[in-house]
Amino acid sequence: MKNDHDRNPLYAKVEAALAADISAGVLPPDSQLPPEEGLIERFGVSRTTVRKAIENLVTRGLVEIRRGKGTFVAQPKVTQELTELTGFVEDMRALGRTPTARLLDQQVVPADADVARQLAMPLGSLVMRIQRVRLADGIAMSFDETYLPREIGEKVVTHDLDAEPIFSLLEDKYDLPLTEAEYRLEAVTATPEVARALVIDPGDAVFLIERTSYSTDHRPIDYEKLHYRGDQIRFVTRLARRPRERS
Repeated sequence: MKNDHDRNPLYAKVEAALAADISAGVLPPDSQLPPEEGLIERFGVSRTTVRKAIENLVTRGLVEIRRGKGTFVAQPKVTQELTELTGFVEDMRALGRTPTARLLDQQVVPADADVARQLAMPLGSLVMRIQRVRLADGIAMSFDETYLPREIGEKVVTHDLDAEPIFSLLEDKYDLPLTEAEYRLEAVTATPEVARALVIDPGDAVFLIERTSYSTDHRPIDYEKLHYRGDQIRFVTRLARRPRERS
């Protein structure tokens, strides 16, 4: 009598074997999987079976297909908790990663409808827009657009924004404590601008987080559009259930 393991389809056995090699470090992150011919010979299966196994590993986020290069073991995703207001540098250091930044652009622009609404100012008011790539261990993780009221932004950009976090500047240099924030998260596809910054293909999946941070008296002080690579990060949170009223 065959057991459940014997009844597993062949592609599932190939998938499980490769996943075990990845877990054990036999296939470390960024290493290339053997070519199809090698996997066909190793497992004694068809090309269709190998491709199905690889497809499942891609779906699980264990491997990624790099066009024109082959299939590679994916870097483990960063898991970031959305339980308190923290900045990128604080988040990455808490995870044992080395955070860096690369300033792409800074300029005064008129506030569009979204920016004006989030910063509670009239449409067309001048604001400072700062665009940066944020990296962890040298890997581009997010493309950030930060909008600040002009009078604050013009002070912030006098600092080295490749090295100094904006949150720290606001709180430590300009006495603007950040007390709370509103997050809005959705899945989108990368525009050409975002794709260039993150070194991915246009149309790839990214997380877009819109975050409005407030100072004292519920004053909106910092509005950000954070575009995170979908293949590099996952977000988790913890929710408490409201006590049920008893009749």
